Amino acid sequence: MTPTDTVTAPPARQTLPAEEFHAAELAFLAAHDEGPRPPGWRLTPRSVVTFVCGSGGETLKLPKPHETLPDRLVITPKFVGERALVERCVVTLAGERGLLLVGEPGTAKSMLSELLSAAVCGTSALTVQGTAGTTEDAFRYGWNYALLLAQGPSPQALVDSPVLGAMRTGRVARVEEITRCLPEVQDALVSILSDRRVSVPELSGTDDAQVAAAPGFTVIATANLRDRGVSEMSAALKRRFNFETVHPIADVDAETALVRRQAAAAVERAGAAFGVDDAVLDVLVTVFRDLRAGRSAEGWDVERPGTVMSTAEAVQVAASLGVAAAYLPGGDAVDLVPGHLLGVVRKDDPADHARLLGYWDGPVRRRAEDGSAMWRRLWDLRENLR
Repeated sequence: MTPTDTVTAPPARQTLPAEEFHAAELAFLAAHDEGPRPPGWRLTPRSVVTFVCGSGGETLKLPKPHETLPDRLVITPKFVGERALVERCVVTLAGERGLLLVGEPGTAKSMLSELLSAAVCGTSALTVQGTAGTTEDAFRYGWNYALLLAQGPSPQALVDSPVLGAMRTGRVARVEEITRCLPEVQDALVSILSDRRVSVPELSGTDDAQVAAAPGFTVIATANLRDRGVSEMSAALKRRFNFETVHPIADVDAETALVRRQAAAAVERAGAAFGVDDAVLDVLVTVFRDLRAGRSAEGWDVERPGTVMSTAEAVQVAASLGVAAAYLPGGDAVDLVPGHLLGVVRKDDPADHARLLGYWDGPVRRRAEDGSAMWRRLWDLRENLR
């Protein structure tokens, strides 16, 4: 090596897939519960539920010492929602049936899909992102055209889709936003989920003319309720899935804790400490919940905006407040709340601006009149919504 040569370290990643970020917990749970597992599963169904929902603060203990694992560990909750929902999802996957997670945008459907895949088969990477441009090749296979031209159709020239790769290895394939795909593309999954095999006509007459699904293969798909009618699923495809609806977080304290945790993680990735007061977060989450439900916590009617006021959007606003407080100090985080809320509600319908003003003239004003200092501060910032 010459003096001018440099060794470049691999770049850091902004985020890690669930199977890497939670690798220690997954390894611990695999050793903790040695009970029966469905074919191809890394964990028992019970441990999959524990991984997703957490151990409820209980410290789990390994049945016997392990060389590289701690003897005891508390499993952190990762999905805030009904445990019964997660249990039904796990039962569906254990039965090798397709699972479709539906719900409003921002309800953590994709995160739940990723967590389940990581726990069941050790990878969440076998993913198809559904769009209007997604082709049938994304569900079946494609070709390495250089090899195809050089030697004709052959197993070496075949390029597996994520779904075909999951079939070969008995893993979980994920399809994000399935209703964004065209109906004829969606229906490529019908025979895959029914027959559990894919035919390759170009290799007819060889042993590779058909790929059969290994035990453990299944599909988790997600769909937004707002996308209904974009590319409606056929009745045949719907019958191949068990539908589970992921609802917004019901408990205000749980939602506030989630917003704080994820916003703090986002700000830390940006290289700063999270410095937004709890009182500001409480107000922010309350605003989102009121506008999402169309009714305040006190029971006052609120005109709902057309934009989805999801928990995910609340996390983004809280993270923006945290970044601003860290890198552009000099003001109070609450002063920035109206401007960020405008950015959220203006995404879909221009009339949502007026609805946000109506919310300010209703619940915000009434809470200010009741003597709350924070809501009085927000009311005084009404001019920032112009």
